[in-house]
Amino acid sequence: MSQSKSAGRATAKRSVPKAIQQSRGARGPYKCKPITEFPKPLWEEWDDPTDFQEALSLHVRRHGENVCRLHKALAQTGDTVDRRTLYDWVNGILAPRSARGLRTLAGIERRYRLPEGYFRAKLPHHGRQLTGRVLASLSTSERRRLAWHLPDDFENLPKSKQAEVLDWVRTVVVAGATEYRRYHMASLNQRFSIRFSEGSGALAFAPVTPLADRLAESGQCERGRIAMTMPAPAGIDAEARDLRLFKTSTLTTRGRGRSGVWNRETADQKMEHLGLLFGALAASPDSDVRGHGVPSGSLTFALLALPAVWDWYLTWRETRRGFFTQWEGEMLVTSGAALTRRETGWLRQSPHLAGYLRPIEGLVTPEDVQAAHDDWDALCDAMHKHALVRAREISRVARVHRDPFEPILPILEADSPLSEYRKITEEVCRWRPDRRRFAVPAAEATRNFLMLRLGLHLGLRQKNLRQLLFRPKGEAPTPERQLEFLKRGELRWNPREEGWEVLVPAVAFKNAGSTFFRKSPFRLVLPNLGGLYEEIEVYIERDRRVLLRGHADPGTFFIKTMKAKSGSPEYNQSGFYEAWRAVIQRHGIYNPYTGRGAIPGLLPHGPHNVRDVLATHVLKQTGSHEQASYAIQDTPETIAEHYGRFLPQDKAALAAQVLNQVWAA
Repeated sequence: MSQSKSAGRATAKRSVPKAIQQSRGARGPYKCKPITEFPKPLWEEWDDPTDFQEALSLHVRRHGENVCRLHKALAQTGDTVDRRTLYDWVNGILAPRSARGLRTLAGIERRYRLPEGYFRAKLPHHGRQLTGRVLASLSTSERRRLAWHLPDDFENLPKSKQAEVLDWVRTVVVAGATEYRRYHMASLNQRFSIRFSEGSGALAFAPVTPLADRLAESGQCERGRIAMTMPAPAGIDAEARDLRLFKTSTLTTRGRGRSGVWNRETADQKMEHLGLLFGALAASPDSDVRGHGVPSGSLTFALLALPAVWDWYLTWRETRRGFFTQWEGEMLVTSGAALTRRETGWLRQSPHLAGYLRPIEGLVTPEDVQAAHDDWDALCDAMHKHALVRAREISRVARVHRDPFEPILPILEADSPLSEYRKITEEVCRWRPDRRRFAVPAAEATRNFLMLRLGLHLGLRQKNLRQLLFRPKGEAPTPERQLEFLKRGELRWNPREEGWEVLVPAVAFKNAGSTFFRKSPFRLVLPNLGGLYEEIEVYIERDRRVLLRGHADPGTFFIKTMKAKSGSPEYNQSGFYEAWRAVIQRHGIYNPYTGRGAIPGLLPHGPHNVRDVLATHVLKQTGSHEQASYAIQDTPETIAEHYGRFLPQDKAALAAQVLNQVWAA
């Protein structure tokens, strides 16, 4: 028995590395030194590994320690972490992500005299989980949004400093500090619109009430109704479906005439604007919306044929915002004058709507109802003339509600705006997690990188970029005629050019009739710069499959991260905008409290601002409106109108380059 114990002790002694045995000396077991007394490394030179687990194991061995001794040394400075957790870090089972874990890493760096942030730069995932009692009152979703933007020592900061950091993150990063953004966020809290359906069944119009009964109604306004987004009543919903069908169908209804056709995006936008109008009419006067209180049973598109209704809505919008914008003038022309135009107006060609018009207190008089019943055409004529007059009056006093360049002014004012914006793509790659351990976050980072890079190379509008299809290398590209039918572009491999090519038919563009296209498609071979081709191929072969998670592939190049309750993997307009904005919030805005982010002074923005960057960059480098128009598929007139504010000083600099050559000779 004694022999077996002696053998066990000998085996244990042999298992200890020789360097560590020497560090113990002959005086007995090793006593852990405080962290202020740094252990001397047993060898000075080493090959620096890129993996966090390998680097941590290397430096523990290099300084003649093991996990137990390291744990005791860290405990003396208050950087407490479970010893089992340290074992998991060294063995590659776990990696630190909490604020406490990241503080422990900083303590290890100090103990081993390593550069600040040495271990964190090697972590497989650079995000962190936000824990602790300080933010316990916040919702889980808000803590998740804030985690990336708070410093690692946030929980140890004074309360005044914590409040300062939180206020900065919420104001600059989350909300965006522009005046328009603040107004927009406040208005979103007041939900009052009416939501129209897109049903494809037969139109079921409400029964018409006899004129005498309608004239006898008092039409009193409803008060006390809770402001909220609500489905449209059945009667007005059927009218909205008839309007959508009239403006979107390939062949219009027999006996009707129309001027222009809406695509799906335009139809959704028009229905949303009309839903806001009717929602304002229906909202209670006692609510924050300060609506008119029109009873839901009195809502009908026939109200759009009355000048008094439009005047109330225009006054309501001016009171709500404080001034008119060009939006009100466009609304009058497209939804007031156009719908009542002779021969082609939908409202003009729907005289049956007069049967749904009822008196409404302070808005529609019995005389208006009688006039609509007696002569619908005369009522539409009066409305058409009134809308055009009001539109001209508003155009004279309309103000610009927002400066579209304000969020990206630090970029546009740089000597090379494109180089400045490129820093964001580099920041995305810098913080991309390890694909072997965090496949989904790594795939999202690659998608974010490609969104920005393709936007900077192509200068496409949001719709064309998010609807971009793709064909993997080796597959035949989609015929151009089919792309014209789909009104979508495609990313495909061009074997002749040996490069990835983007082809977008002219009909897919908003300004398809522009002189830029002349009915020819947009075609561009992407340059193989900055590892772009490698990123595209890895994204197609691996990352898209990770993001789809077994769902059907929609065929678009950019797809959402699918979750249990997700719908289609394809981005819609708001989803793509929010995805782009999230990338800017995390990697674009420089955070003085964490040191992360690419550009100081930048604010959250969407994909359309990339076109501003491209046009301004070309203007600053060449001074040519025509060349700038090539970058964003537009005309020189548009460039001169929208981007001239950034050119005067650069024009002088370009001229000085020529003049200064005389003095350099």
